[in-house]
Amino acid sequence: MSGITILVIVVVFILISAIRILKEYERGVIFRLGRIVGAKGPGLIILIPLVDKMVKVSLRTVVLDVPPQDVITKDNVSIQVNAVVYFRVLDPNKAILEVENYLYATSQLAQTTLRSVLGEVDLDDLLSSRESINQKLQEIIDRETDPWGIKVSMVEVKHIDLPEEMRRAMAAQAEAERERRAKIIAAEGEFQAAQKLSDAAKIMSKYPITLQLRYLQTLGLIAAENNSTTIFPVPIEFMRAFSAMPDKSPQE
Repeated sequence: MSGITILVIVVVFILISAIRILKEYERGVIFRLGRIVGAKGPGLIILIPLVDKMVKVSLRTVVLDVPPQDVITKDNVSIQVNAVVYFRVLDPNKAILEVENYLYATSQLAQTTLRSVLGEVDLDDLLSSRESINQKLQEIIDRETDPWGIKVSMVEVKHIDLPEEMRRAMAAQAEAERERRAKIIAAEGEFQAAQKLSDAAKIMSKYPITLQLRYLQTLGLIAAENNSTTIFPVPIEFMRAFSAMPDKSPQE
């Protein structure tokens, strides 16, 4: 092999090792002789062989799954909770310089923050105030990861695994609550019906003829529903009302 061929091979090797192409969502943090030059990209990047070293950083949003954590709530209930964290790198230089592995560091921080925050709330608040807890988790993790050039956009508590005895207790509590509401609604209906009956009694006491009309209406209902003979007592006051009515027969 001639010297020219060897030279060509070396030049090609140098060019291949010097040329880097970064995608639109990637940035390359360049180190030159151990000192940081800065983040470059996207597009074509030219590196000095044996001098420059590049570390790729993705700027896309990372969906980090936080594994289930054993948590003891403020009211001493043992539960398992997992969550998901959405974050992205805003400053590639800080993400490489300030922390050894920003993905692992963010994951560990999310786990410890999840345990500490949920340990300060009651189980009822955890189940009913999920949105405010998510907001608090997001603020804490975002504040702690800011020196690493990372922006945490969202934290969501995904699943809360309750002990079996706690599930049975909550089911019994929910059933008792439904029965309480049903009894209250029935009592309110009885109260409203009693008020209407009281109003009707007051009207009938002022106008006795309404009681007689109601008497006839009840008699008509019984006669329509039953085909057998019905003995219906008629009070004397009822007959007096008819006898007291003036005779309107035409005069001869």
